[in-house]
Parts: sequence; C-alpha cells; structure tokens
Amino acid sequence: MNRFDFTPYRRTMVGFDRLFDLLENQNRMGSGDNYPPFNIERRGDDAYRITLAVAGFKPADIDITAQQNLLVVQGKKGEEASAGQYLHVGIAQRGFERRFELADYVRVDDANLEDGMLSIDLVREVPDAMKPKKIAVGTQKSLSVVADNSKEKTAAA
Repeated sequence: MNRFDFTPYRRTMVGFDRLFDLLENQNRMGSGDNYPPFNIERRGDDAYRITLAVAGFKPADIDITAQQNLLVVQGKKGEEASAGQYLHVGIAQRGFERRFELADYVRVDDANLEDGMLSIDLVREVPDAMKPKKIAVGTQKSLSVVADNSKEKTAAA
C-alpha cells in the first residue's frame, strides 16, 4: 500500500490543503502514460524549464495552455499521407497531453521548439504585497504633545 497519511501535518499546517490533496491524488492517477518524456530543470531561485521530447511535431501541432496553477501541453499530430508503405513504425506519431501543476505566482515566460525538443521557461513572480515584511515589536513611539507655534509666528509679525 503506497498511501501516505498526512493527517498529523494537516492538523498543524494551515493553508496547505491544496498541496496535501495534490500529493494524495498523485497516487490515484497511477503511473499513466509516459509519453512524451520530459525533464524539469531548476535554472535559478525563481526560474524553471520544462523540456519535452516531441520529435516529429511542428509548432502548429503543439498547443500550450497556462491556467491558474496548471500548465497543459498538447500535441495533435495531423494525418499525413505517406508516399511509401511502412514495414515498421517505431517513432511515436500519436497525440499527447501532459499536465503540470504550477505553484502560485508561476507563469510561462517563453516556449521554443528546436531540434525536436520543446522548452518551456517558467518564472515565479511574487507580488510585492505577498513578499515577507519585517514587523517591529514594541517600537511604537509614545504620543507627545505638539507645540503650537502659531502664537510665536503672530508675535513676530
């Protein structure tokens, strides 16, 4: 049985429900289809690259859709009439769909198809409002009386 019990973590970690659900649902999906093969590379603190081996596909055959927290890559191979008769077909010509769950604030920066390799660059951009801030404790200034300088100004005039 390959089931993890996240109950102890769910009790003490607030706001991670989505993460635990993703981990639990991953086992239910099973291994599934491994076509096309892909790599996920970390290129920096907030930069990633997904590379898929999509030999035989043209840019027009590939559809990349980025939704909130989901990246879907689909390949639809058009029906091409071949001049000859194949005796053996070892190169996959079938369509595919790959789904990648993205963390919050991750967006697609660029996508390129070169030499049968589809590269999708991802960047995490956290808004300034969501970045951590230092909160000073006990340094609030005490209230003080503001001197009224208006009497001094009228006497000098």
